[in-house]
Amino acid sequence: MKQGRGVGGASQRLPTWLAWALCALTLMLTALNFLLLALNVSSNVPAYVFWPELTSLAVGYSVIGAIIASRLPNHPIGWLCCAIGLIAAVDHFAGEYSFYALLAQPHPLPGGRAMLWLQGWFWMLFIGLIVFLLLLFPTGRLPSSRWRPFAWVSVAMISVAVIWSSIISPDVRPDAPPSPVQLSVMLLGLVAAASVVVGRHDARGVERLQIKWLLYVGPIFFVANGLHIGFYYFWLAERSWGLWASYLLVIVGGLSVPSAIGVAILRYRLYDIDLIINRTLVYGSLTATLVALYFGGIVVLQRIFVTLTGQQSTLAVVASTLLIAALFTPLRRRIQSFIDRRFYRRKYDARKTLETFSLRLRDETDLEALNNDLVGVVRETMQPAHVSLWLRPDPAQKGER
Repeated sequence: MKQGRGVGGASQRLPTWLAWALCALTLMLTALNFLLLALNVSSNVPAYVFWPELTSLAVGYSVIGAIIASRLPNHPIGWLCCAIGLIAAVDHFAGEYSFYALLAQPHPLPGGRAMLWLQGWFWMLFIGLIVFLLLLFPTGRLPSSRWRPFAWVSVAMISVAVIWSSIISPDVRPDAPPSPVQLSVMLLGLVAAASVVVGRHDARGVERLQIKWLLYVGPIFFVANGLHIGFYYFWLAERSWGLWASYLLVIVGGLSVPSAIGVAILRYRLYDIDLIINRTLVYGSLTATLVALYFGGIVVLQRIFVTLTGQQSTLAVVASTLLIAALFTPLRRRIQSFIDRRFYRRKYDARKTLETFSLRLRDETDLEALNNDLVGVVRETMQPAHVSLWLRPDPAQKGER
């Protein structure tokens, strides 16, 4: 019996050790990538352009994957996350080392061309794994058997793209634009993201909440990456603060997805998603409204001051600030009420019903009427299949026993 327990305990500990070993390997490789990045920058060689995306992928997915795989070793999502993190770290290493070996040194170092060749196609592997992660999220199974052909087509497309980019038509230029084959792999990832909505639109209960977590961070990811592209390539490419702001955006966007996956799979604070979405809608709308009012107030007041005095005044800024402070609470209440009525109508109606019942409870003296009101409130707010009210009789007095 002792031997059996020992073997069983070792077999249970093996997935945990393997998951954290993969995570440690990924993090060590990421640290080495930052060392190469620093050496490249010190030699006036530009860093590998995709280092923020790959760093967030490597760190976020490896840590979340190790946590999930160590606790749920039979769930494929954890192992897919571990593999995505490791492949991202290897791809980052290939890019940084190729720059260091071919550009930062007076004479090319061994392996530089091989690493440049590797980074040209290796990234498609973690795109393929992300496709299957989205297809299997959150249950570890496809949404239905109808998605099986799409899964096989995905395997075929990624295999063809990898073979084409690595063997048939490799392009080892550091600034090579993506080929049509590589663009098809990116498009495949977008289709897989849509599968979370289309394939599981009828999900209920816990699974629906898990999908909500991923859908919540989806806009954060796409907006952050869109702003990163705008900052990096178009608007603020020559300003250092704009460059670092774009890096921060892409890192936040990249870490948001694995974080949401970890919360959804491990069900840690899973039921807070509705509250988080509500607060995001309220305070996002409130922030946008206050910013518009603030700058609009400054423009209008400055024009008034220029018309009256012929020069601008700092009183416009002071007045706009006081206006924003005065409008904060009433605007927040109005926006909260609007969002509750528009997006959370059932909960809004239930809250109003409970507030009305609490006011009636203080003045009601008829027990039978109060019982009917209580049953009606339960039916309206909770909508059970059946409801009944049982009142415990008063205990008999000592003289009546």
